[in-house]
Amino acid sequence: MFNDIGPLELVTLVVLGVLVFGPDKLPKFIQDVTRTIRKIREFSESAKQDIRSELGPEFKDFEFEDLNPKAFIRKQMDSDELGLKEIRNGFDLKKEMAEVTDAVHGRETDAPSSSSGSSSSSGGRVDMTKKPDEDERPPFDADAT
Repeated sequence: MFNDIGPLELVTLVVLGVLVFGPDKLPKFIQDVTRTIRKIREFSESAKQDIRSELGPEFKDFEFEDLNPKAFIRKQMDSDELGLKEIRNGFDLKKEMAEVTDAVHGRETDAPSSSSGSSSSSGGRVDMTKKPDEDERPPFDADAT
């Protein structure tokens, strides 16, 4: 519970407690606080057991920590029920980026073309690297204007 409190902070808390409550009342105050924390923990565990028993045997391994969104997502990502590892391993980022680069520069890739019924050699794509002639007008697209 107090794993992140260092020795200097602990000494500061003790000195502050002595100044606020006095040396004679501080031990009784610490006992009252620890008793209250213990009762809260017992009440919490009792409530968890009651909820688990009411939910039934299907939820016997239900953990309330899973209700925290970060913990739930971490647990779901660690278990490989969805096959995410195969998807992650099957995705080759370098190959995908090379295909995009080739498409941008107008180079042909080794992958088979998806437009097998096309009669033109460029597959309906416009070569952006080719400079237009002086007399040739650029194509007019009525939908773009």
